[in-house]
Amino acid sequence: MTKYIVVSGGVVSGIGKGIIASSTGLLLKTTGLKVTAIKIDPYMNIDAGTMRPTEHGEVYVLNDGGEVDLDLGNYERYLDVTLCRDNNITTGKIYREVIEKERRGDYLGKTVQIIPHVTNAIQDWIERVSKIPVDDTDEEPDVCIVELGGTVGDIESAPFVEAIRQFQFRVGYDNFALIHVSLVPDMHGEQKTKPTQTTVHALRGLGLLPDLIACRLLAAQPLHLATKEKISLFCHVKTDQVLGVHDVSSVYHVPLLLQSQGIVEFLKKRLNLADVNIPKGMVERGVTLDRRWKEMTNGQERFFDDVKVVLVGKYTDLKDSYMSVVKALEHSAFRCHRKLVLQWVESSDLEPETQDGNPAKYHDAWRAVVGAGGILVPGGFGQRGSEGMILAIKWAREQKVPFLGICFGFQLAVVEWARHVGGFTKGQSAEFVENTEEPVIVFMPEISKTHMGGTMRLGLRPTVFEPGTETWSKARKLYGGAGKIWERHRHRYEVNPEYVEALNKSGCTFVGKDEKGERMQILELKDHPFFMGFQAHPEFCTRPLNPSPPFLGFVAASSGPTVLQQQLESQLKCFHPPHPEHSMVSESELIEGKSVGLQGENRPLVNGHT
Repeated sequence: MTKYIVVSGGVVSGIGKGIIASSTGLLLKTTGLKVTAIKIDPYMNIDAGTMRPTEHGEVYVLNDGGEVDLDLGNYERYLDVTLCRDNNITTGKIYREVIEKERRGDYLGKTVQIIPHVTNAIQDWIERVSKIPVDDTDEEPDVCIVELGGTVGDIESAPFVEAIRQFQFRVGYDNFALIHVSLVPDMHGEQKTKPTQTTVHALRGLGLLPDLIACRLLAAQPLHLATKEKISLFCHVKTDQVLGVHDVSSVYHVPLLLQSQGIVEFLKKRLNLADVNIPKGMVERGVTLDRRWKEMTNGQERFFDDVKVVLVGKYTDLKDSYMSVVKALEHSAFRCHRKLVLQWVESSDLEPETQDGNPAKYHDAWRAVVGAGGILVPGGFGQRGSEGMILAIKWAREQKVPFLGICFGFQLAVVEWARHVGGFTKGQSAEFVENTEEPVIVFMPEISKTHMGGTMRLGLRPTVFEPGTETWSKARKLYGGAGKIWERHRHRYEVNPEYVEALNKSGCTFVGKDEKGERMQILELKDHPFFMGFQAHPEFCTRPLNPSPPFLGFVAASSGPTVLQQQLESQLKCFHPPHPEHSMVSESELIEGKSVGLQGENRPLVNGHT
């Protein structure tokens, strides 16, 4: 029987439920257990694909093309697993499924209601998805972490809370545990417990009793013993069931913080995990994971050398818009034994014509760019700020500063080259000017122009390196010298095939293309210390103990040529793909539906469920 651990939240949203859920799963993996995760988002959207990054944070993309909440990125990174779109439940998905059943007559003429039909659909979904293998063992997980988004008491969360209340009886007491995350404000040195008391009382009134209360403190001060005892007294739990989660130097320390407070021992007893048969090989893997994670976090505190990277983006007001990019940079800095110094530059601030009223922003932005050890331009959509990005790319190319362009950044690097080197002085993206005179970037022919959700080129796709690149391409060396690689995509526009030959002749080298050789997917300049652009989003597959290759190369190059050479040599010997073998398939197989890589709603069966 699968063991279920539900993580709920109270008082305010965004206090770290995802990190606590991921950390709990990681700690259970160190014991040898197989762990999966599900995120419940109580919004009406079918998925996160149509949401603005500045409103909801990054849209995270999975191998099967699912556009999901950014917390699934935390799960994949911490647990080193590969999830599918069904691991993200939304109100929109549940209501659509219930309505489709009603239209088919599956309810046999009954009145369809929130209880039991919607709540049963939620429970069925959780139970079904929890059985899907997510790691290289290809076996059903032992434990499923279920994070309930939002806060207890929200009206949109009510059906999910009720479903979870019923679910605890469906699976049984020994197979269900609840961790409730609550804010403990610090008022001039006094830790206030009343918000936690109130949210726990509300939770108990809804029929759920927390097994653990994780008290989130937005300060470096740990939870006081007196505070813990007061919460224990008024929230009907023992003192050892109250955990303190204060600010630490990095989120990678959170698992160790929870471990030091006995969370693993408690869950072992509460869920009878001793009864789970764990093979010796899995136990050894867990011990190795525990050792490597502690080495990584402890080593992180001893780094003395900095690596200065400037991120030139258009959603910098909300840093979560680039969550995976930041994580990929952090993981790469760990591997290079450097402290990451990340500066954020709003791309519009680099454009002189937009700074008539605030020239200080313009000068501050350019001061950061010209002092950068490396310049990164990430993904995005729309014309705003694009010219500022192009100016930053031009600086990096001409001044031989390490550069990495991701998706939108890759396309703008092509536009910059076309304008200033390739002879296409009016080079432009059709995304900005539909009938532009020299459309270097064009709308992909198979993409819908009427529907936004799930219609982009999405999911894990192969890239084939051009013959002859094995002798010089740093990108290829970063992937261990492989001739074919797989990364996740999310885009509607691509390099115009009509301009490729001319661009190549001018020195713009596309070292990686799709399997038919029609789509340009990796750009690399041969006479530059490090200048790369990827149409894909390699940041989505980064892992703390296995950094994304392009980001590793970029951070290494930003640290100096010696560090880059060391990492290139290491990758040629030790590169390990983050994807399971069965997911690395050709485009033709994707089109025929033989894998989980289809875009939009046309997806294959996963354990019998579409």
